[in-house]
Amino acid sequence: MSRRLLSATAAFLAFATPAWAQNAGENRLTALLAEHEAVERRFDPVTSSENGDQAALSRLGDSSPAAVEARAQALRELRAGLAEIDAAGLPDDADRLNLALLMRSIDDDLESLTFDRARLGGGGGGFDGLGRNTPLRTRADAEAWLTRMGQMAAAQRQGIENSRRGIASGWTQPRQIIERSITVARATAARPVEQSPLLLPFATLPQSVPEAEREAYRARALEIITNEIVPAQQEQLAFLETELLPAARPGLGVRTLPNGEAYYRYLVRSNTTTDMTPEQVHELGLSEVARIRAEMDGVIAETGFEGSFPEFLNFLRTDPQFYATSPEELVRIVAEISRRADAALPRIFGTLPRLTYGIEETPAETAPTSATAGYTPGSAELGKAGTYVLNTYRLDQRPLYEMPALTLHEATPGHHLQVALMQEQPEAPYFRRTSWFTSYVEGWGLYAETLGYDMDMYTTPYERFGRLSYEMWRACRLVVDTGIHWLGWTEAEARECFEQNSALSPQNITAEVNRYIGNPGQALAYKIGELTFRRMRAEAEAALGERFDLRAFHDHLLSDGALPMDIVETRMRAWIQEQQALPIT
Repeated sequence: MSRRLLSATAAFLAFATPAWAQNAGENRLTALLAEHEAVERRFDPVTSSENGDQAALSRLGDSSPAAVEARAQALRELRAGLAEIDAAGLPDDADRLNLALLMRSIDDDLESLTFDRARLGGGGGGFDGLGRNTPLRTRADAEAWLTRMGQMAAAQRQGIENSRRGIASGWTQPRQIIERSITVARATAARPVEQSPLLLPFATLPQSVPEAEREAYRARALEIITNEIVPAQQEQLAFLETELLPAARPGLGVRTLPNGEAYYRYLVRSNTTTDMTPEQVHELGLSEVARIRAEMDGVIAETGFEGSFPEFLNFLRTDPQFYATSPEELVRIVAEISRRADAALPRIFGTLPRLTYGIEETPAETAPTSATAGYTPGSAELGKAGTYVLNTYRLDQRPLYEMPALTLHEATPGHHLQVALMQEQPEAPYFRRTSWFTSYVEGWGLYAETLGYDMDMYTTPYERFGRLSYEMWRACRLVVDTGIHWLGWTEAEARECFEQNSALSPQNITAEVNRYIGNPGQALAYKIGELTFRRMRAEAEAALGERFDLRAFHDHLLSDGALPMDIVETRMRAWIQEQQALPIT
């Protein structure tokens, strides 16, 4: 992808250009950045509202074909305008980087839209997560939330129509993915309306709003849920059971879809921000599995365990010492790990985010089919902290020796630190503060797990093995995702890499394999990004020797937010050269 766009090297070149031409290019870029922000805020009101747009608090996005085409046309016009700007005539590196990244982002968006990915949905998503993450600070906020709630039933029906388009064109999910959606939809439809997460925002209203008004807002919300949202949820469940499930695609891999080969090649390029082929990604995964497995054998030797690798895994999966006995105990242990991690951050970072984060449990209705943990970004504009979401379902599948690596990935120095720093760049354009180059964001989360050694977070060989098991998990993703979607693997073949090489529990393996089947390509980002960051650190350490400053390295690596991997390499190599040129003190 990078070759057909603007190379990272060209983006940073500067030539002597007349001042009038520089100003013209700079002004044109500024205007187009503002225009792009307006387009994104218009078509993605949820993200816009999280970034200070009060008017967007009352809107939901429109996923209809007409709206998608309107956005595509606006992006095409923007892209044409950007192509007319001479990068060499821009006055500084920041402008050249903005130009290169915006063109790249738009090109990726436009290519994505050609595949009509909305067809692969499950008939309309729920909005429970939005309810859990929408604080209300004023009466106006409460009215906006009620207005947004009033659009949810239509949005769910719009999702059903998108999926019907998928049925008609042969673009559907495999049976097991639709069955998982049915499980969640049944639980949601059966839930008493009084327990709906859509009511949670009203509890966040300030005490200055009298209780009678709070109850009035809640009563209006209950009426919308009962008369509009619940019927739409029931329609969605019926659609899933009677229309989508019988139309499930027979093969697991997206390569079996019409134009599926081109689609998967796009997903590989987009999620890794590289030009790697599916075959190259698969081979890299195999080599990483072999390397990590050798390190795991070394750690097993440290523990004194004398059995085979499968016997060691069985020991880890069955010994009670490695498991919490209650959700409260697991949350307490993870909170203690989080506090230790937060205290160690100043050792390896000079710049830390202002926004805080908290720990919440995965909602009960989605926990059985959810991953081990996740992160939900916060919003200073909305007054909400970031959220480290921890799955406490099936405690016998949540080993404690994995919790340090998991916490470093999801909270600090992982997702929360990186995303919050990206959000706290007021001078950066809107798209830079909200961009999500997956290889950077998820690669950083995996790289953050390795920082546990710098932070003294891994206190036992078992915790170090847990860290390696998590790295093996991401290496197997390269093998399994490409195996399913490119090589035509069965589910049993996909499970094999995890079962033979990692300590992941059977519950987690099932959830993860289903995740890769339902969301192809995304799992490739982690290892590609992490390997890039580790490679850049190794280059810097080798080039700078005793002058290498890990805090300065990390601060520069994070200073421009999420970036494609080739641009990360260009920026960090330029930084290394700058450090080499500094006088020795």
